[in-house]
Amino acid sequence: MDRSKYSQKWQDRFDFFDRYGAPSTPEHKAAIKAAKPGRRIFIGMNIIAFFFGFIYFFVLGLWKKNLVLLAMTIGLGFILGLIELIAGFELPRGADMGINIALAMMWSMTANYAYYLKEVKGSDSWNPFEGMRMV
Repeated sequence: MDRSKYSQKWQDRFDFFDRYGAPSTPEHKAAIKAAKPGRRIFIGMNIIAFFFGFIYFFVLGLWKKNLVLLAMTIGLGFILGLIELIAGFELPRGADMGINIALAMMWSMTANYAYYLKEVKGSDSWNPFEGMRMV
């Protein structure tokens, strides 16, 4: 695979995943733990996906994973709206903001490895959490 068409940041991320495997593997966990904090964020999160997740996933060509994450977000919003309607109260502003940040983190933390799977491994599954560690 010719990686010269990718920016240096993507080449670095791809090399890291090639060397240490999926985020759920012990090798990856040990390498992340040994890395400096800035490198941990660089490998484990995508800042653009945090702020523009829905759009950015379409730009990267991760539309299947994007639709699943969007459905999860809409489903959670529907359930919370229903609870608010039935209970007759609104979520506190802090709780609402916390939920929104958690949803943005969902896109942010899945973007790098999902793009690696698509571009390097040729995987085009619907599972946005493929190979991710859950804890």
